[in-house]
Amino acid sequence: MRRPATALLTLLIALAALLAGPGTAPARAATAHRPVILVHGYNADPGVWGGLDARLRAAGYAEGEIFRWGYDTHRSVNEVLAGRFAAYVDEVRRTTGAERVDVVAHSFGSLPTRWYVKYGGGTATVAHWISLAGPNHGTSVAWACALWDQACRDMTPGSWVQNRLAEGDETPDPVTHTTFWSGCDEVIDPDTSVPLTGATNIAAGCLDHNALLGDEGVGRGVVAALTGA
Repeated sequence: MRRPATALLTLLIALAALLAGPGTAPARAATAHRPVILVHGYNADPGVWGGLDARLRAAGYAEGEIFRWGYDTHRSVNEVLAGRFAAYVDEVRRTTGAERVDVVAHSFGSLPTRWYVKYGGGTATVAHWISLAGPNHGTSVAWACALWDQACRDMTPGSWVQNRLAEGDETPDPVTHTTFWSGCDEVIDPDTSVPLTGATNIAAGCLDHNALLGDEGVGRGVVAALTGA
């Protein structure tokens, strides 16, 4: 009786697989996203991401796929923050089991995350890096606080951090780089500081610096860049 029982069990397993349908497992994979880490800007906190967080959830992102990194925005880009961000990326990857993450940074947050990508091993762990109104080539506005604040010094045009980030390839592969910039940004001066050679650089229209965080068009553009939609 052993052989017929074994054959019957095999048949039942095969029938169960057919009834489940060939699309069951792929459907779960199709709705899964890479973890996305949202990084706020200077003198801000993770609370600024409410609008984009809601838009990501509406696009199908689960709670465990969206992360917000909070940090001291007065510290050095290369000596402190890039390393702390690297540790956070590793934590997110351990938590989720993901090989790579996506990064969306606003303003000053673009600098430590970009340093991590370029010099901290991020080319192996970041799939898509997106900058909203980032001082990617510096902003003259930062001179106002550069005397006493290291982060401001790092944001000034021609600073050591800016020069190092501009060396060689600004957008190293295989990371996909996207920037959103505004022609009416009162914080990033000049406006042309945001776009990077080799990135997809998107003009967001006439928006204030912080308005890019909640703008509907920018939000749609970020989701499209992350999902390929």
